[in-house]
Amino acid sequence: MPVIRSHAKPAMVLAGALALAGCSGSEAATPDYPRWHNTEVNAVSRTTTAGGVATTTSLRPDGTLETVALDLESGKRLWSAPAVMAGRLPGMGIPAPAIIETGRDQTVVVTVDPSAKRRRTAALVGRDAKTGTARWTRPVHSTFGPQKCGMFVCLSENTALSTARVVVLDPATGRPRWKLPGIAEVQWSNASRVVFLRLARNPLLEAYDLRTGKVVWQQPVEQALGSGVNMSGGWSFGSTAENLVGYVAPYTDPRTKKVSTFGLFSVKLSDGSVNWIRPSVVRVYPSGSPGFAPVVRPVDQQGQYGGFARLDPESGRVLGQIPATDVPGSGWWLAFPARMDRIGFLKHGKRGTAFDLATGRPAEVEEERGWSFCVTDPKPLALKGQAPGFYSVASLCEFDLATGKRVAGAGAPPGWFTGSQNGWRIWRDEKGGLHGVQDATATAPGMYG
Repeated sequence: MPVIRSHAKPAMVLAGALALAGCSGSEAATPDYPRWHNTEVNAVSRTTTAGGVATTTSLRPDGTLETVALDLESGKRLWSAPAVMAGRLPGMGIPAPAIIETGRDQTVVVTVDPSAKRRRTAALVGRDAKTGTARWTRPVHSTFGPQKCGMFVCLSENTALSTARVVVLDPATGRPRWKLPGIAEVQWSNASRVVFLRLARNPLLEAYDLRTGKVVWQQPVEQALGSGVNMSGGWSFGSTAENLVGYVAPYTDPRTKKVSTFGLFSVKLSDGSVNWIRPSVVRVYPSGSPGFAPVVRPVDQQGQYGGFARLDPESGRVLGQIPATDVPGSGWWLAFPARMDRIGFLKHGKRGTAFDLATGRPAEVEEERGWSFCVTDPKPLALKGQAPGFYSVASLCEFDLATGKRVAGAGAPPGWFTGSQNGWRIWRDEKGGLHGVQDATATAPGMYG
């Protein structure tokens, strides 16, 4: 990891048992659960689901992208259509399609397609989720991609122009309901409200009434986390039942070498007021969503990393931590078991180490297994006609910490990674194939939201 200068002291170890609500040890699938594996796709985005359909963005052999819709029960391909990115920034990754249920047995998939008109680079298209039949189109100059927001579609458009704006569309017809100027990204929504991250010089969280477009509350990110925020380092958000937990990553200004303000914070979804902050901590990977199972490392004023801590997303308190003195020197990758009650330091092909997060004490690595990234040096995608720097979403593999070798015939990755929607968990393997299992896991966000 790079050296980062900040202004926070390492978090203190709190006594007590590690609370593990929502992280049972039963995530691993068994042969009794309905499951499928589709090898006909090369999924490079997250997977979104609704109305019995799963959708993803897949990479074709010729370097172009396509939207693929699968039957959620069987994993079989329903339809596919060409897809394109028009103005998406590499650090944002490949966008997933937006999918919204518009009525009983009616679901729409909204994607960015190549434009059939020479003057336009792209078109927003709404399709029937089951058949792929186009229902409506909307010309697009540049966009970060469509997002589901309650029962509507939210789209940042003209992102490369001074006329950038966000439009809220009816997914059944494509007609605009309301709009606001500037660029924003959906971080949370329900049937009545949406919370945007307004991407401006002074980034802002704003909640809107979805039907009227009226502002419900506002919360400047700098007011929540501290002055000096720069969103260029990246961000991620996740929600609990009543709160929104946000992570802003550090960014080093190439001219001044100064590091921006970074860390985690939580605001109430009801009124935007701040619940807690954890400044000068970096989110580690792999790990759970900021709103579900965040794991962080504190950084001191000299840019030195502390130990590892798992936080309670509701309160921001430390549930368990290991001190910096116990962190191995180098050559390791993080590996967590399904319950995330231990933290492992995987060394490929060698014996690793593990610690109990509740007590901070060393744990025996014999027969200890953990999930870590399958590939530690991913290559950027060879996308046709796109700027370099895009990567596919990562995949996890199970490893034996005593030997540093992969476990043959491993089951489904844990729920803190895959997330779950209405009992279904879907994940990408290292070859791009998609797996699905219906194991009744409670709905929760995964590492990618």
